[in-house]
Amino acid sequence: MVKENPSYYAIIPASVRYSNIKANAKLLYGEISALSNKSGFCFATNRYFANLYGVSKNTISVWIKELKEHEFITVKIVRNENKEIVKRLIGITKNDDTPINENLKENTTSYNITRININNRKIKFNEIVFSVTDVSKDTLKEFVHYWTEENRSGSKMLFEMQPTFDINRRLQTWVSNDKKWNTPNKKKWIDSKFNKQLTELEKAKKLLK
Repeated sequence: MVKENPSYYAIIPASVRYSNIKANAKLLYGEISALSNKSGFCFATNRYFANLYGVSKNTISVWIKELKEHEFITVKIVRNENKEIVKRLIGITKNDDTPINENLKENTTSYNITRININNRKIKFNEIVFSVTDVSKDTLKEFVHYWTEENRSGSKMLFEMQPTFDINRRLQTWVSNDKKWNTPNKKKWIDSKFNKQLTELEKAKKLLK
């Protein structure tokens, strides 16, 4: 099975969104656009998509056929010298509202939107945590710094990846363990990290205005 590494966003232009094709075919289009972002083509097999969406390979074939018939995608089969299929290339058909060929510009715009979104959530998390009045600010700073650490793609923070996350309960546990973690240089380290994060949040606030 081909292992694909999609980018963190997908593009489904208006021409696809408002067409009369199946809803799941539109969703597949978005996945293809994400997988095509790096090289311009998607190499994923029907088995890959079937496993991803929990459907049969035949169902995926129907969706791809529908996208192809509406000229939303192109499909090219690559064969070896023995006429055996080596791989399949799925490309996004150029469209006025689908600037797939402008990868760098699109990546930059999408990245900025992602940063604004995650910073907005980080701001809200900060506000909730710092509304607690019976815990020292240093402890709250450390708590925020730890739980707002981002994943590699920068799409989620640590607290968002937990099955459940009750801020009050987590804070209680944090405070009870705080004495165990105390070190002479702890406050200086916390202040440095928190001030850097605060600067980023202030920039995010300006972007959100």
